[in-house]
Amino acid sequence: MLDIVNKGALLYIGGEWVSGSGGTEAVINPANERVIGHAPLGSAADAEAAIAAAREAFDTGLWPRLPARERQAKMTAFLAAIERRKEEIIALTVAEAGAPQVLARFLHYETPMKHARATVELATRDPVTAHAPEVTPQADGTKTLGMALMVRQPIGVVGAITAYNFPFFLNLAKVIPSLAVGCTVVLKPSPYTPFAALLFGEIAEEVGLPPGVLNIVNGGAEVGERLTTDARVDLVTFTGSDVVGAKIQAQAAPTLKRVIMELGGKSALIVRPDADLRAAVACGLVNFTTQCGQGCGLLTRHIVHNSIRAQYVEALAAIARQVKVGDPADPATGMGPLIREAARTRTEQLVASAQDEGARLVAGGKRPSDLDKGFYFEPTLFDDVKNHFRIARQEVFGPVGVVIGYDDDDEAIGIANDSDYGLGGGVFSADAGKAYEMALRLHTGNVSINGGAGAMSSQAPFGGVRRSGYGLEYGLQGLNEFTYAKTVSFHGG
Repeated sequence: MLDIVNKGALLYIGGEWVSGSGGTEAVINPANERVIGHAPLGSAADAEAAIAAAREAFDTGLWPRLPARERQAKMTAFLAAIERRKEEIIALTVAEAGAPQVLARFLHYETPMKHARATVELATRDPVTAHAPEVTPQADGTKTLGMALMVRQPIGVVGAITAYNFPFFLNLAKVIPSLAVGCTVVLKPSPYTPFAALLFGEIAEEVGLPPGVLNIVNGGAEVGERLTTDARVDLVTFTGSDVVGAKIQAQAAPTLKRVIMELGGKSALIVRPDADLRAAVACGLVNFTTQCGQGCGLLTRHIVHNSIRAQYVEALAAIARQVKVGDPADPATGMGPLIREAARTRTEQLVASAQDEGARLVAGGKRPSDLDKGFYFEPTLFDDVKNHFRIARQEVFGPVGVVIGYDDDDEAIGIANDSDYGLGGGVFSADAGKAYEMALRLHTGNVSINGGAGAMSSQAPFGGVRRSGYGLEYGLQGLNEFTYAKTVSFHGG
């Protein structure tokens, strides 16, 4: 396990390890309900100290003014230090977030590290864009020759608030682009998964980040609210539920700070009658069992043509029943636990509501009978679902997929777009051109065709619309979210 678990209950503020004034809290392994360690809880006062440190580091420190190549070298060292602790981080991800071994290694660790390396390299792009010179007539009959430059500069102090489902992934996705362009950061993780964030303090020490450039404050709502309301914080980047996102937007409004929201989803997977059924079923399973269904971009509404729906449901239910649910530390485990009992209770309530409304349960639907410890729930599949059912409208954030039938492409698009969310989407079809046309009609930030590229692209932006949030992550567009554009104009006479 990581050294940070045994380090003691300390926050990382202004380049120093300090006691949290909110006391400590036990961090639970969701697979067995045992205590991993005790994490510090910060208060509003600790958040205040972190904001002050970050503000000073940005306003008077060297970090924002370093040449891009020097920052790149420091961030490359930061990632190299993380890589040296790879196995420890994977073990922590299994214990803290309940991720199965294979998932922890590849999706929780390798994928975000790939994105992070690409981001650091991208951050050395020329921040200056020259616009074409213009000739402008003057009142005295002469003409001036002038031009303008657009310069991208770091936005300032970033408040980064992350969720528990992919803690290392999300922390890295916010910290790396912020620091790479010259911002300073206050990172607030979920109290369920604080160690994945606090380890960044050890990395910052190891590579010699200047004091105040990166600060980590674990804690509850009062810490988050201080970040979202303080005028010294220039930008808040948040990953979590749409309900909390709405509160953050309201809290940030009086100071008119920039906000990046990566929120929930109820994304649709459209399966056309000509689809490769085996591939579609395999994709369908992954999209409600990955991380026990705790993923905002998962495709949990399966909109399947009625001519093949019975086959799809039968095949998907059969493989869902074969998923090995259990201890994520066991390499044979296919799906681990939900994060806490409250998440499992919410899943049970939504499953019950689906049955009450007339959905047909075809797999799962209950706690595994052979696991008396841990927050486990069986992979669960419903058929005969209508798009107005609660189970089709609300994000479960548990291992539940629903199947909705349709008769033509227009109906499928209508069902998919009839949602409060707009994060992900997918189309399976042997007709790639038709699938592309349908992808363009989906009102959502991301769409995959026949399973997509196999992994998230480091160059392509990721984000959503509606209650799935706004703003982008990854690629040049995501990097630019942490900067502002300054126009510098001049003329030669």
